[in-house]
Amino acid sequence: MHRSLSVVVFATFLPFTLLGSEPSAFGAGDLNNPQPYGLTSSEEVLLETKKDLHKVVVKSNNQANKVESLRERIDGLQSVVESLSRKSHENKVNINKLVEKNTQELQTRDEYEKRLSEITQQNSELAQTNAASIEKIKLIITEMSSVVDNINATYVTKDEYNALVKNVNDFKDLVAKELKKLTSSKSSVSSSSLKNMPLGDVATKARRYYDKKLYTKAIEYYKYLIEKNYKPARAHYMIGEMNYYRKNYADAIAYFKKSASLYSKASYMPVLMLHTARAMEKTGDKANAKAFYKGIVSKFPDTKYAKQAQKYLDLMK
Repeated sequence: MHRSLSVVVFATFLPFTLLGSEPSAFGAGDLNNPQPYGLTSSEEVLLETKKDLHKVVVKSNNQANKVESLRERIDGLQSVVESLSRKSHENKVNINKLVEKNTQELQTRDEYEKRLSEITQQNSELAQTNAASIEKIKLIITEMSSVVDNINATYVTKDEYNALVKNVNDFKDLVAKELKKLTSSKSSVSSSSLKNMPLGDVATKARRYYDKKLYTKAIEYYKYLIEKNYKPARAHYMIGEMNYYRKNYADAIAYFKKSASLYSKASYMPVLMLHTARAMEKTGDKANAKAFYKGIVSKFPDTKYAKQAQKYLDLMK
């Protein structure tokens, strides 16, 4: 450190000393010469100092170049980092889009699988229904074949057929006469206590009498309702039921027939047909009874009345 300080002080005052001396002959003491010679000790020190300063300048320039190179590299790395950052952001956005798309596709697939499962279930149920329908059709075909065989086995002549038609017509005339007699008769109470009573109340009381099995009173009330044309189909049916339970089968058949002609889609139609068939069988009209039993089995196959009708059919064979 002391030597460097001395060199600096010496270099500061050296020019003033050199200005007072004369230059050496033939270039001696020329510090700018690439290969100076004839230097004094002070000039040699000055030369060394000059060389050191040159080295420092060179080194400083090199360091500056390196710093600039590093700055350029840092700038390049900064650009790379920014580029990577942009690409990372783009990748993140793309990944989010892919995740969203996959989620939507997954939901779509779940909905597709759900719908496919529903369709499969519907097809299965339809197949079961079709199978059941096919079995019913097979049963009907079997019954039709049996009917055809029975017709072939019991084929009647023209005279026998005409006699059968006459019997049917006579039966119809009998029913018509009975029905006319029943519907033309006046209720004994129609002109008294029922006259001022609302028809709905009359129907309610008629049902109560029926439930208590007070059939005579109930029939009077229902006949009054028929006279007033208040729900005549049900009134005829109820009177037919009471005659059926009283074993007045001819009267029961007449009322049942009238009820069915007024309203064939009533909820009580299976009972009406079953009791009509039973009444026909009891009066000896087994052919029509069978037809009614078969009609119940065919039209109301899943009801208890169809089972009862089938039982009666089996007993008639």
